[in-house]
Amino acid sequence: MLKFFKNTFARNCSGLSIYQILTFSTAWILLLLVISLPAVFAEEPGNDWPQWQGYHRNAISAETGLLQAWPEAGPTLDWKIEGLGGGDSTPSIAAGKIYGMSNRDGDEIVWALSETDGSTLWATRLGPAFHQDRHQSNEGPGSTPTIDGELLYVVGLAGNIVCLNVNDGKIAWQRSMQNDFGGSVPRWSYRESPLVDGDKVICTPGSEDATLVALDKLTGKTIWKSKVDGSPKAAYSSAISIDFGDQQQYVQFTAETVVGVAAEDGKVLWRFDKPANRTGINCSTPVYHDGYIFAASAYDHGGSLAKLSKNEDGSFAAEEVYFSRRMQNHHGGMIINDGVLFGANGGNSGGYLVALDFLTGEVLWDERRSGRRAPKGSVALADGRLYYRTEDGTMLLIEPSAKEFLERGRFEQPDQSGKPTWAHPVIANGKLYLRDHDVLLCYDVKAR
Repeated sequence: MLKFFKNTFARNCSGLSIYQILTFSTAWILLLLVISLPAVFAEEPGNDWPQWQGYHRNAISAETGLLQAWPEAGPTLDWKIEGLGGGDSTPSIAAGKIYGMSNRDGDEIVWALSETDGSTLWATRLGPAFHQDRHQSNEGPGSTPTIDGELLYVVGLAGNIVCLNVNDGKIAWQRSMQNDFGGSVPRWSYRESPLVDGDKVICTPGSEDATLVALDKLTGKTIWKSKVDGSPKAAYSSAISIDFGDQQQYVQFTAETVVGVAAEDGKVLWRFDKPANRTGINCSTPVYHDGYIFAASAYDHGGSLAKLSKNEDGSFAAEEVYFSRRMQNHHGGMIINDGVLFGANGGNSGGYLVALDFLTGEVLWDERRSGRRAPKGSVALADGRLYYRTEDGTMLLIEPSAKEFLERGRFEQPDQSGKPTWAHPVIANGKLYLRDHDVLLCYDVKAR
């Protein structure tokens, strides 16, 4: 393009005045800008959902133009497919494809489907299905694929980190958190969704000398290992990236603590133990907003807010602001919207949707005494509405409010498996995706 511009400029400007040359140059510069716009826009986040909890790992979509209320029967079901296999892996959506993981016919697999109709594009075997002794959630993997351009990344139940090509599912490289880093498989297996940032893939082996690791995303080679003294074991959470105190950091919830490490070299910057329960079953991704970290766990524990600070000597600290037993978030996730923290309070025995003041922990409202209109579930946010999926399969549309529970629609998932629906709802390109182990449903939620 530049060569073409140079040749054209020389050919057409011969003999022209300075004014004419400047006018001609300006026109060509404007034309080049217009031509380059599609490439620039293509790099901007669109309405896909390419990793765990969306573009920014906060379960919030930037999509607009969606239904603000559902009809009595719910939104239109566009298509439904069966035969995915077992597992709680929440789908990811990118560039016209849907990706997920399953156990199928004795194997652990990664699959890609068409976003148009759910038809299978490819399925890749990673190895034999990992046997989990714990009966609960042993149907298959729980990792959500992370899409990064032409590559995608997953973590299997045994801790195998695998990079595949998005077009054909061919494996580019793989590492083992057990064999390569000495990691110990958690009781309910490895279930994190890998974080891809720049040239790095971040995951959590949970070994004595490698609590977290950064791998080269193109080769799988180790960039750094991060050791968290006294708290190395992996739990089930997925890491996030934050910027605080002129320092990019990765934040992860391990079995014993919430930890922040330097993105450049994995140096431990701070830790915050309060949100971790005594069982080490910490599942939900931490939430970050404006210098504050909130994390929560169930099993008769709760959630806690910490304020991050940077000292004069360059060190960091995380100071507790409050602890609340009214946000015992199991694995349904939490969302901050207009200063309100939404999430389910409850563990294996059930629970209900709660709204807390994010900075004070004050309970603004909850659904405990309302006829269980919103029992325990998982949550996402798009176009000013909470998408709340209960564990029994009911899907709710809720207007977020600091004052009261405002329901704007609900429907029952057809042909339920009878197992807890732990895969989170996904909103992408005007569609709502719900996975129930072997089944994936696609609903049209675009406003007309």
